[in-house]
Amino acid sequence: MYFCTYKLGVMNSKLTLKLDQSTIELAKDYAKAKKISLSKMIENYLKLLTRGSRQSIEISPLVESLCGVIKPGHADYEKEYKDHLSKKYK
Repeated sequence: MYFCTYKLGVMNSKLTLKLDQSTIELAKDYAKAKKISLSKMIENYLKLLTRGSRQSIEISPLVESLCGVIKPGHADYEKEYKDHLSKKYK
């Protein structure tokens, strides 16, 4: 059986899931604590999972300007950071 409702131009569809009863109870408790419906919580999770496959990541101008600041092959960051800290706190 398939149900559809329309709300503000967005089609909401009914979905039936078969899950372990204890998982359902834990999810309900979590959703209640976060004051969100279980349906909305699952919808948000699925959107999060599939977001990367549909969208490209937008890089801010600041991050883009930092591209290439660290030279390739310059990989001993840990040692340099330790040296920096030892100089800073002498």
